[in-house]
Amino acid sequence: MKKVIILSILAIIFIGTFIFLWSKSQPEVIEYEEVHPTFGTVSKSTIVTGKIEPRNEVNVKPQISGIITEILKDPGQKVAKGDVLAKITVIPDMGQLSSAESRLRLAEINLKQVETDFKRDENLYNQKLISANDYEKSSQALKQAREEKSAAEDALQVVKEGFSKSNASASSTLIRSTIAGVILDIPVKVGNSVINSNSFNDGTTIATIANMNDLIFRGNIDETEVGQLVEGMPMKITIGALQDVSFDAVLEYISPKATESNGANQFEIKAAVRVDGETKIRAGYSANAEIVLAKVENVIVVPESVLEFEGDSTFVLVPNGTETDGMKNYDRKSVSTGLSDGVNIEIKSGIDTTAVLRGQQIINEE
Repeated sequence: MKKVIILSILAIIFIGTFIFLWSKSQPEVIEYEEVHPTFGTVSKSTIVTGKIEPRNEVNVKPQISGIITEILKDPGQKVAKGDVLAKITVIPDMGQLSSAESRLRLAEINLKQVETDFKRDENLYNQKLISANDYEKSSQALKQAREEKSAAEDALQVVKEGFSKSNASASSTLIRSTIAGVILDIPVKVGNSVINSNSFNDGTTIATIANMNDLIFRGNIDETEVGQLVEGMPMKITIGALQDVSFDAVLEYISPKATESNGANQFEIKAAVRVDGETKIRAGYSANAEIVLAKVENVIVVPESVLEFEGDSTFVLVPNGTETDGMKNYDRKSVSTGLSDGVNIEIKSGIDTTAVLRGQQIINEE
């Protein structure tokens, strides 16, 4: 009985092995997807990396040298033109101080002399010993001497304190915004010494202000693609820090000169960004700009993967209605291609939308 069972098991194993080996020896039927050409749009675009910047950033600098005593604004605040940003205490320049004091002393000496001359001329005029014309000249000289003394006093006060009684409202110790916009940065602190801009230095920046409603995208594009750009081309700007938000932009500048970066020639471009006014954009955001370099619409489109290339010729495979060992046979048909976006490609001639093309192989996973 045991021998019968053993022989039966061996027979089953033998038959199973034979069937398995026979099935493996049979030619595999290869199947392919079938693709139908369609009418569609093909566009070729490039992505340019860059950042968002205000068109104009203004550095506000003091008119005089001194020490910051008070800062009245913070970064991020909106300011109007003329708003006071900070106050400073003047550090007098010794040369200017000495000159202003000397000017005041001379003005006082001159005034005393003119006052003496005027009193004498006034007595003579009352006695009718001099003409009215001479008296008026003496009176005019007195007015000029008094005005000169007042101007000398103002000049000395400006040197000492940064303002005078006559122009206190426009004091140079008050640092005012020169434009309306948003404060991007205040790089100084209370107690810092600051200097005014002159021919020897740029001066100390009190604040950086920009109009955040007038933004540009600044980036660099490779020399292989810059020849396809023209000013006025539309762009789509996406900002990494703002998900699902994009902005329209218009290309307005292409640099006439390349700069070398990592061994490649790059050309700077700028585009005006259209801001919706509701999204808060910060200066310096990293951004990508998509530029459509070429586009064709309502053309015959097929996946680029169905094409075969041989030299300068391009072919597609179309079924001829016959089969070999259960597999469809295909004929090569020459086609003329156009614009490609890397996935789909334009077919200019050779087939129409009624054609059936061999696509990718279907993989049957067992």
